[in-house]
Amino acid sequence: MRHKTILITGGLGFIGSNFLPFFLEKHKEYKIINLDKVTYAADVSNLNEISANANYNFVKGDICDRELVDKLFKEYQFNSVIHFAAESHVDNSITNPDEFIKTNIFGTFNLLDVAKHYWMDAPHKPKQDCENNRFHHISTDEVYGTLGETGLFTEQTPYAPNSPYSASKASSDFIIRSYYHTFGMNVVTTNCSNNYGPKQHDEKLIPTIIRKAINEEIIPIYGDGLNIRDWLYVLDHCKGIDLVFHKGVIGETYNIGGENERDNLYIANTICKLLDEIKPKTQSYKNLISFVKDRPGHDFRYAIDASKIEKELGWKADENFETGIKKTIHWYLNKYNT
Repeated sequence: MRHKTILITGGLGFIGSNFLPFFLEKHKEYKIINLDKVTYAADVSNLNEISANANYNFVKGDICDRELVDKLFKEYQFNSVIHFAAESHVDNSITNPDEFIKTNIFGTFNLLDVAKHYWMDAPHKPKQDCENNRFHHISTDEVYGTLGETGLFTEQTPYAPNSPYSASKASSDFIIRSYYHTFGMNVVTTNCSNNYGPKQHDEKLIPTIIRKAINEEIIPIYGDGLNIRDWLYVLDHCKGIDLVFHKGVIGETYNIGGENERDNLYIANTICKLLDEIKPKTQSYKNLISFVKDRPGHDFRYAIDASKIEKELGWKADENFETGIKKTIHWYLNKYNT
């Protein structure tokens, strides 16, 4: 059996490091090269479980490094790219937007343009044996902006990004789109709602709530805590990516959402309630919740309509928030050795 070789970018990050073990276990016919810059948000130990897998190889490097990306394409003759690598923390994009512009916009262009060089003879003319080579771009629901109290983001929702992070992801989505329409490249894009689960970086909301609670520190919640997100368990997202990568229609976008809308205060209260049961202290963890000054430009609500991927590709989330958060809490308690 001839192995297909896939370049996966950002595989040491939160979603990538959940996707890789799942994907390698399910698809023994693929060889994976994981290109990761190993920024503060990456953790090499996230992939200890596959480090000895003969079909897995890690390369430390930057997607913005044209020479390196070209060298890897030349050496491995990639059949496909699954592109996770991105700067993703909104707060950091407010204080340091230039990194987001470089990585998310220029890095995506760099990968896509090198892929075009290796896969296409001319616009809409793939090279021989490259007809099925695919570039799968992982994006976010934040490109759509913010919702009021009702309504859902669909694949037809106009883009209206409100942070430097979401603006940089929106730009990368449009670059992907342009390479499909102009050059006929085999691209697909998935836009996901807020992920949670094992291996998420400590700076994000749910790991922060768990960590602060068990350390008996103040749990900071922005504003009034009523900002709403649609929460998607990371393994459900990985299953959706796998489906779109293999079965998605060329040039199409698929929204992947958990259909689990919860506000930040509910998230904090639920985690504290579960910790009260799992690791009771003399007083409830809820007493640690404290409201802090809101983030600039904080979007009120995100929620995804995932009916396209459900109807066309048969995807369905296995976890709801209440089942997924229990698994997540136990993973972090184990991580923090408590």
